[in-house]
Amino acid sequence: MTLRRHQKAVLAATAVPTLLLAAACGQASTSDDAAGSAPSSAATSESASADTGSSEASGDYTPGTYEASGSYSNPGGTSTVDVEVTLGDGGTVDDVTVTPKASGTSKQYQEKFAGGIADEVVGKNIDDLDVTKVAGSSLTSGGFNQAIDEIKSEARG
Repeated sequence: MTLRRHQKAVLAATAVPTLLLAAACGQASTSDDAAGSAPSSAATSESASADTGSSEASGDYTPGTYEASGSYSNPGGTSTVDVEVTLGDGGTVDDVTVTPKASGTSKQYQEKFAGGIADEVVGKNIDDLDVTKVAGSSLTSGGFNQAIDEIKSEARG
């Protein structure tokens, strides 16, 4: 084997374990859901509805309770989460509920996300929300952020 071939073989043999280690440590990917896939930007929101508590707008948003669904890609396919947000004056998040809609491993991550999301967003302005990872779940945040965008559009109306 020539030196050049030997160098290529060594490089190839070390590249795969290095990438796997980096992915497992969260350096190559910030995802911890299932196998480390990133959220798909092609995911679409499935539904949105509003039950406004007041017809008066505070700031850019009308206080009330809003619902939307967001989807995201994961190694098992596409998963969806339902999000319900109660907005107060000035677009402040007064309450949030995430309802898992997945099955298997994805459902476990969605349940962890749902259990920790209120600590991350309640009391903050809806415009300041950009959730990336909650309770070890990072893919679910893609669906959550998508639902929040839909809720923001609905609350402005």
